[in-house]
Amino acid sequence: MCQYSCHDGFANDWHFVHLGTRAVGRAAAVLTEATAVTADGRISPADLGLWTDAHAEPLERIFSFIAKQGAVPGMQLFHAGRKASTAEPWKGGKPLSPAEGGWTPIFAPSPIPFSDGYQVPKALTEAEIATIVQAFGAAARRAHGAGAKVVEIHAAHGYLLNSFLSPLSNQRTDAYGGSFTNRTRMVCEVVAAIRKVWPEELPLFIRISARDWVEGGWTIEDSIALARLLKPMGVDLFDCSSGGNVARARIPVGPGYQVAFAEQVRRDANILTGSVGMITDAAQADTIIRSGQADVVFLARQFLRDPYWPLIAAHKLGHDIQWPEQYERAKVK
Repeated sequence: MCQYSCHDGFANDWHFVHLGTRAVGRAAAVLTEATAVTADGRISPADLGLWTDAHAEPLERIFSFIAKQGAVPGMQLFHAGRKASTAEPWKGGKPLSPAEGGWTPIFAPSPIPFSDGYQVPKALTEAEIATIVQAFGAAARRAHGAGAKVVEIHAAHGYLLNSFLSPLSNQRTDAYGGSFTNRTRMVCEVVAAIRKVWPEELPLFIRISARDWVEGGWTIEDSIALARLLKPMGVDLFDCSSGGNVARARIPVGPGYQVAFAEQVRRDANILTGSVGMITDAAQADTIIRSGQADVVFLARQFLRDPYWPLIAAHKLGHDIQWPEQYERAKVK
């Protein structure tokens, strides 16, 4: 979950406490918020970043603490694309002009704004695409140096990589647009760039929007085809979310509304998947795993409500999880 609490992209005490608390709560893995690989790839001026070596330094302490609690530290890497240069949610979340602290240009596959009021993005040149691909690789190298043991590529929710995948936002006529092969080209290049620097024994995840929820857009069948394409390239798990690329999409949000996507990708592409979205109850999460619908569940807002969710969930499911020694006196019997 984005925290919008950085200055110039640097993690600080908020991130140490925020992420460390979830590790104390016995989350199996703790991933950072979407972390920008370039300065102009941030959603807001207050986003976390990893576009310089200096950004890795404060992450080392955070990742070390997470690991000492028995959790796996990880980073989610992304570029905001045509959703860049907006205000923090509690400041309205609206697009920001340079005079308001934002920036221009912002970038996308095609000059199509996300919605009314957003900047018209600049269509990336092939040279600019190559530069961003290299930035993903450099950020992964820095993440590993800081102690991360998982990297997740964020290619969902209308951010840059997602906008290349969908024909609704990608109307290019060059090698990066048109056919499925062309629209997936940048994602494939990002995977390859990261795998060059990311150790083979460490997992690489990718978060996708499994469908656009709009006619003529990206579909679950496209997601299955993408999984089949990326698995031999070194992607280990597909984190199956949906939507976010088209403002007018009508999404039937409800408990477990995206579970079927993880199940379909897992079954038809023979790859590990994660389910995410409105997963709040211990029995619900347990059923998703035990029934083979997904291999892991991702919790986001529920962890904001309750950072110790795994401790209580384990008790409800009859599993005797080890509590932190400092909290043992409060363990539910």
